[in-house]
Amino acid sequence: MIAGLLQRPVIAELSPRDADVIADIHADAFRRNWSAGDFLSLLSEPTVFALGVRLRPLFGAPRLVAFVLVRFTADEAEILTIAVRRSHRRRGYARLLMDDVLRRLYRERIAALFLEVDRANTAAVGLYRRLSFVVAGERRNYYAVPREGDGTALVMRLQVR
Repeated sequence: MIAGLLQRPVIAELSPRDADVIADIHADAFRRNWSAGDFLSLLSEPTVFALGVRLRPLFGAPRLVAFVLVRFTADEAEILTIAVRRSHRRRGYARLLMDDVLRRLYRERIAALFLEVDRANTAAVGLYRRLSFVVAGERRNYYAVPREGDGTALVMRLQVR
């Protein structure tokens, strides 16, 4: 417990050099994994940005424990993926990331933000509802190998401006 108190979360923009760690976190969080090459390619696109939560210990190097990947075009944006290491869940890191994303999108005059989430992922759906996202549609059997439920993805939308 004391070790957790000595670490403070810091949100920072991620770069292509973080692709390996991002892929590792994604693999820890999801069954369908994206490779480091997938993340490297996405992070090299000018319309994609990533933010991460690094835990900065009292001593030693910061450790990346969560990230969000966002694509934007014109006045809309989409959360491509968001992941938190299993060992660091339920500490508010996803909310910290989403709050930072929303501030950035607001500054950039983005009108709407979209995402897809597994309907069975009640923790994530609850977070998005608390952030005022609304269900804009469903994609049945979107997740080929669902952990729970029927693999339906909820398409959710937030009016940023």
